[in-house]
Amino acid sequence: MQLGPTINRKWCKGCGICVAFCPRKALALDGEGKVYVAKPEECSRCRLCELRCPDFAISLDEAAEGAANGGDGSERGTEHTADAGQ
Repeated sequence: MQLGPTINRKWCKGCGICVAFCPRKALALDGEGKVYVAKPEECSRCRLCELRCPDFAISLDEAAEGAANGGDGSERGTEHTADAGQ
């Protein structure tokens, strides 16, 4: 199971904001100046990288988060179901 974020390398412009905000230093820039998960075991899933990325190039899968926290991930997509039929 992947613990770190998913990186869309096509969208990443290599600004380094995510690397700077990562409190556990799980992210780094590669030789092409693109972000990668250097230490996935260090990722605490705090989502700071995802929230700060101006290019929306980083995401954390909610299903994986639920599984990492002992759930089965089935809570994904259930937040706004009350409004779905309206």
